[in-house]
Amino acid sequence: MVQPSNSVSSDSTSNNNNKNNIDIYNIVTLVLDIALLIFKFWISIFESIVKTFVPQEIDVKGQTVLITGTGHGIGKELALQYSALGAKLICWDVNEESNQQTVKDIKAYGGEAYAYTCNVTKREEINALAEKVKKEHGFINIVVNNAGIMPCHPILEHTETEIRTMYEINVLAHFWIIQAFLPDMLVRNEGHFVALSSCAGIFGVPNLVPYCGTKYAVRGLMEALSEELRHKNPQNNIKFTTIYPYMVDTGLCKRPRFRFPSLLHLVKPTDAAASIIRAQRTSIEHASIPRTWLHLDKFGRLLPRNAMRLLTDFLDFGVDSDK
Repeated sequence: MVQPSNSVSSDSTSNNNNKNNIDIYNIVTLVLDIALLIFKFWISIFESIVKTFVPQEIDVKGQTVLITGTGHGIGKELALQYSALGAKLICWDVNEESNQQTVKDIKAYGGEAYAYTCNVTKREEINALAEKVKKEHGFINIVVNNAGIMPCHPILEHTETEIRTMYEINVLAHFWIIQAFLPDMLVRNEGHFVALSSCAGIFGVPNLVPYCGTKYAVRGLMEALSEELRHKNPQNNIKFTTIYPYMVDTGLCKRPRFRFPSLLHLVKPTDAAASIIRAQRTSIEHASIPRTWLHLDKFGRLLPRNAMRLLTDFLDFGVDSDK
């Protein structure tokens, strides 16, 4: 009978020792990673609490802010309020007359603003205008994708053209504008994108099915883009803020419905704009208007679906058909 050689036995013992050493190393590494995770986790919680109660607002004086949909409503109020803070405004809107009026209003108070007519459903037009703006005004520090439309009626009453146009303005325009201005931000590793979603991007609302779809899409694209850049560059300093306004009194919401008007009512455009600018200047990633809506939604999703429906039926708020 052939006996195992001493060299084979020695190799086997050596391999077992190496395996044991690797196992110990992996366990120690895992324990250290968990300890570091716990430490960073609580540091992050502490920083978030401090920022909540002691927010630090970034100064936008001297920065260049581009806003879409500045001819009326929230867009116009954003332009006026950013200008009051000392920013230079680049105003985009499809309506040349109303957009020029916004610029005149800003200049009347000594602000600096420039009007450009743009149909954000046209990617080629966006790209051409973006290049023109960058040549004339340099780096764009803040881009606010605000333009949007909101037809209000049941899904079967929406036409194909209406739905396609809604997605082109409310969603696709965000992609084209981001692609136009993000490269310069990547080079400088700075900049801020603000996107207007809606409370209809947090929960579904009858008579707003396509609109809700567009606003959920905005939330998804902003979250995914933020994560993509974070993974690509851990030192990424480009910021993203997504806003979820409740119904704002801009004329888009033609037939709002409230059972308790003192509790749930239309938000003034001036108040909405002020909240948006505050969220941007304090680098909040997600902010609803009023701020409590996001927290209420998170709480509501912990409840059984039917229980939450009972509460929303009791409050009886929403949008009636505009037809």
